[in-house]
Order: sequence, then C-alpha cells, then structure tokens
Amino acid sequence: MAAVADRIIKRVRGKGRGWAFTPKDFLDLGTRASVDMALSRLAQQGHIRRIGRGLYDYPKLHAKLGALTPDADTIAQAVAIQSGDKIFTSGAQAANLMGISAQVPAKASYATSGSTRVKKVGGRTIALKRSRAPILDNATPGANAVLQLLSHVGKANIDDDLIRRCADRLSQQDLRALKKAQAAMPGWMSDAVLKISVAHHG
Repeated sequence: MAAVADRIIKRVRGKGRGWAFTPKDFLDLGTRASVDMALSRLAQQGHIRRIGRGLYDYPKLHAKLGALTPDADTIAQAVAIQSGDKIFTSGAQAANLMGISAQVPAKASYATSGSTRVKKVGGRTIALKRSRAPILDNATPGANAVLQLLSHVGKANIDDDLIRRCADRLSQQDLRALKKAQAAMPGWMSDAVLKISVAHHG
C-alpha cells in the first residue's frame, strides 16, 4: 500500500504543481482499490487535494493566499479522463484562439464527445457541451479549433472571409488532420474543409 502511494506521489511531483488528475492516471501502479486508497490517504495527509468526486490536484501555492484554484483547462482534462470523453475548447473559445473573435467567453466552456453538463469542481464551474463536430484524437489544436469554430458559426454563416482566415492560420499538419477526418464530418463541414484547403494552397 505504502509503495503505491510512494509511486503516486513521485509521479504527481514529476508533473508539477497545478496538475489535476484522477485514479485512472495511476492504474499502471496498482489495482484500482489500492490506487483509490493511496489517493485518499495522500489527500488526508495534505500532500494532494481532493477537488471533486474521484478528482484531485497538486495545487499551486501562493505565499499569501495558500493553495490556488486549479485552472479550468486542467480540470477539464481531468474530467475528460475520468469520464472517458474527448474534450476540446468550445467554439467561442476556438474563435478567440484563431483570432477571429476578440470576445473571451466568461465561463470556461468545452466541446465534448459526451453529454452536455455543467461540473463544479475545485471552486470552478465548467460547462461541457456535446459537440456537433467530431473531436479529433491526437490531432493538432488548430485542426480541432477549426472544427469547433465551424460548428459554432453554423453552416449558414460560413463565408469566404472566414474560410480565408482559417486557411491563413493553419499549418500543413493541421490540414492533413482535417482532411483525414472529413469522412466523420457532416457534409457542409467537409465542404468547408475542402474550401479551406484550396485557399491554403492558393
């Protein structure tokens, strides 16, 4: 039991402060029951912090404020691992990421392959919205951002200006990932990817 806890805390420290995690991150170190027990004990001893059901973090510390709230992206990634869903920045945040909108969404929101829900974890509220666009595995952030952006603006609002802006911001690697995923997209989205690809080459 102590050996599992030692190996867990070593991995946690290796990841550094600010990391949020679930028991699933340690299943190569012991049985689920021994991992759960070790995490629970480490939390009681104050080495890690429990931020939700089956969710923990290794908090960043502030000289005056003490342990800080984990950041939204870190929590969202841990929630995704816990549920087995894929997640990515929401369409509104993708628009911001691509430099197409200056509006920063007030609430941390994410597109997910799972169900639409709101999670309150570690003092943060995270909105997860079922994505109409596929969320690509192991794809570049740019490729996923374009898909969420297209889904966010909708079929009727895709114009030449948007196509050009997307094309300007994508690398060859982004385009390859998008083309590979065309079969998984709705037809109109696949058409938009084709136009982006042509604009990129042109």
